[in-house]
Amino acid sequence: MHIGLTFNFPTTKDYQLMVKEIEKILKEEGYVVSLIPISFEDLSFIEKIKKAHLIFNLHTQGRETKQVIIPSICDFLGIKYIGSNAYTHSLCVNKNLTKIVLNYYGIDTPKYILIPFGKDLPKDIDLSFPLFVKPNREGSGKGIRKESLVDNRKELEKAVKFIHEEFEEEALVEEYIEGKEISVGIIGNNDNLEILPLLEIDFSSIPEDIEKFYSERVKKEYGDKTKYICPARIEKNIEKKIEEISKKIFTSFGLRDYARIDMRIKEDKIHILDVNSLPLLIPNYSDIIKMANAKGYSYKDLILKILQSALKRIKGT
Repeated sequence: MHIGLTFNFPTTKDYQLMVKEIEKILKEEGYVVSLIPISFEDLSFIEKIKKAHLIFNLHTQGRETKQVIIPSICDFLGIKYIGSNAYTHSLCVNKNLTKIVLNYYGIDTPKYILIPFGKDLPKDIDLSFPLFVKPNREGSGKGIRKESLVDNRKELEKAVKFIHEEFEEEALVEEYIEGKEISVGIIGNNDNLEILPLLEIDFSSIPEDIEKFYSERVKKEYGDKTKYICPARIEKNIEKKIEEISKKIFTSFGLRDYARIDMRIKEDKIHILDVNSLPLLIPNYSDIIKMANAKGYSYKDLILKILQSALKRIKGT
């Protein structure tokens, strides 16, 4: 089988390591592998996609079409691929749409409002401070900083203005949940879903003057100060509820092969923050890798489990 690896170009050193490691694993398993860097200045990558039997998609670049481009091209060309389809990615990359779907299925998510680009903050907002402000269509901590957590109207206006000016997109304003941060990794499809050990992200060792949440700065500069506890320190009954909710989200959103769901737990109540339909697989860094390691899976084990899940789904077995 010929597998094409589609990935961001240009990219970072850590991201390049991910691509090389996955290429190596697939070749060790006897697959023919083509590296397909995605640059919109050179559309020859489409011809490379056409030659593959299966695409392992790692591409996350773009603005409004982020994560949607490669699945859409593959669907148009009739090429099979690993991971969720364009429809599901479009729901998950848009936090407002994610919340609409969560609310529809009765799954708790922090109360929020959306401030469209170019619009002022409404005079009256039915939300309780503290509030958290972030871009509606970004990931990896982009646009999240210490000033994202606001305690009054003046700070809120500044935070919304920053998102509008920096990203030229909607600002999502939600009630801040002061609780335990948990990340859930899932592999599989349909009735054959595997929940990896729950990951607790503890910010208590980060310096006092630094924000205690997953901002872009904390991810890049204070990873060594952030504690990753896996399995998470939670009661068994809460763990069971988290697993049930996570499976419901996976199937309700039409997720495929693998995903990550982020949440906060406050007074035993589960609040969903984000549904990541294309989590990064960076060795020794990405949260889902930490969860897999806690289960006893090597990096290679995880990649092959994702691949096998996709192949079973495609074959209908």
